[in-house]
Amino acid sequence: MKKGLIAKKIGMTQIFDSKGKVTPVTVVAAGPCVVTQVKTLAKEGYSAVQLGFSDIPERKLNKAAKGHFAKNGVSFKKYLKEFRLDNAEDMKVGDIITADTFAEGEKVDVTGISKGHGFSGFIKRWGGHRLRMTHGTGPVHRQVGSMGAISDPGRVMKNKKMAGQYGNEKVTTLNLEIVKIDAANNLLAIKGAIPGARGGIVFIRNTVK
Repeated sequence: MKKGLIAKKIGMTQIFDSKGKVTPVTVVAAGPCVVTQVKTLAKEGYSAVQLGFSDIPERKLNKAAKGHFAKNGVSFKKYLKEFRLDNAEDMKVGDIITADTFAEGEKVDVTGISKGHGFSGFIKRWGGHRLRMTHGTGPVHRQVGSMGAISDPGRVMKNKKMAGQYGNEKVTTLNLEIVKIDAANNLLAIKGAIPGARGGIVFIRNTVK
């Protein structure tokens, strides 16, 4: 069954098992999320639910957002995300989704916004090598080097790896294992690293693999 949650990244730590093996994990505050809208195959043409996460004061919402929440009779939420679910018809507006919707050992995909590094050079952005540090190289030790032929095609090809904006983009990490669940505090411990900085919002769903 397809599932999804909105969560906030808290940070990384490590968990020891009974044999002393250490596992690096990322702890996220997963929910509680409230169902703010249900979309059905008969009305919208597909089955999905819209979840809301984190309360927000009414004064910070525009008129359209206020109308959306008022129409569905739910409290104001800062973050909204739609998840395609096969059993959306079984859910209703106002239902609460918590961390225990997932199970320990289950595999999930996590989507978030990666850390932004601003305008970065070729080496930092793409992991390239420096040019030779000897005499004759000139002041270009950390530049790209050759960018292509001279007369044919006589231009820099599209998608050439060069300096530019690094990070601050949507990233999905696939097939991560849920190591531990703290249902009382709505916490998930996910094996390995996930995209984004501490305090960032991430979206968790069943893995597609």
